[in-house]
Amino acid sequence: MSAPGYPGPYNNPPYPMAQYGDKSVAPYPAPHGGYVDPHQAPPPGFNPGYNQGPPPVMYQPGPVPEYGAPPGAIAPAMAAAAPVGVPPGLEYLTQIDQILIHQKVELLEAFIGFETNNQYEIKNSLGQKIYNAKEKNDCCTRNCCGSLRSFDMKIKDTMDREVIRLIRPFRCVSCWFPCCLQEMEVQAPPGTTIGYVKQDWHPCLPKFSIQGPNKETLLKLDGPCFACNCCGDVNFELKGKDSGQSVGRISKQWSGLLKEVFTDTDNFGIQFPLDLDVKVKAVLMGACFLIDFMFFEKVGEANQRSSVFS
Repeated sequence: MSAPGYPGPYNNPPYPMAQYGDKSVAPYPAPHGGYVDPHQAPPPGFNPGYNQGPPPVMYQPGPVPEYGAPPGAIAPAMAAAAPVGVPPGLEYLTQIDQILIHQKVELLEAFIGFETNNQYEIKNSLGQKIYNAKEKNDCCTRNCCGSLRSFDMKIKDTMDREVIRLIRPFRCVSCWFPCCLQEMEVQAPPGTTIGYVKQDWHPCLPKFSIQGPNKETLLKLDGPCFACNCCGDVNFELKGKDSGQSVGRISKQWSGLLKEVFTDTDNFGIQFPLDLDVKVKAVLMGACFLIDFMFFEKVGEANQRSSVFS
């Protein structure tokens, strides 16, 4: 006698196999019960597991916490499949039209006024961290040159791989020195220049050109006469180089009275067209950091600069 639940002895007839023209056995069930002809096409939506194409692109994930993260934590965004011609590490930028940049609070700087390297978190619209950015220079440069200081800024992804490098030389910012205005080089990957941010001379308004790797102007960025966020946002409008039509903006967001008065931590938002070249999106990130240092960076007892003629 065979054990319950198992087939009988070895000389029992085998399980029925599907034969040509035999409709009693089928390799897959019908959608509403029963069986169908094994030579009939599978029902719609049935996936037999073969002839599959390339893996789908992973779109912006939902706020699912990582394993071991505290309750309520937001997971970092996942990388997407690599499109052709996109620098490594920037694949995710092809699928978003908004970036949030949050400067971290430095306790040493907040309490004693000693200037430290600025650090930022770059997030998507769901608050998921997609990059980290950190300024790199020496102590003397930070505390002697103030907000005009030169620096290299490394932007790394969530796997701690450097994907963008920003290079800012020491330059003037005032309209009284038109031959030595602000400029920033953007590299992605590090060592390969993909664009520049260049300040354009104007007696009253902060104006910038978003340029390609050969310093050809692609877009324009115009700010207000006084870049002062007194209980409100400060917007820098992104416009076409010829049409003058607004296609996006960089906004310095109001952080609250206590943060604005006692720290120099800033929050920015960048909006741009979804189909904008991913390299130009990276250059706009560099423009946001340049604007932060030019107009919203406090060093010691020095006041923030609010215009190009101050």
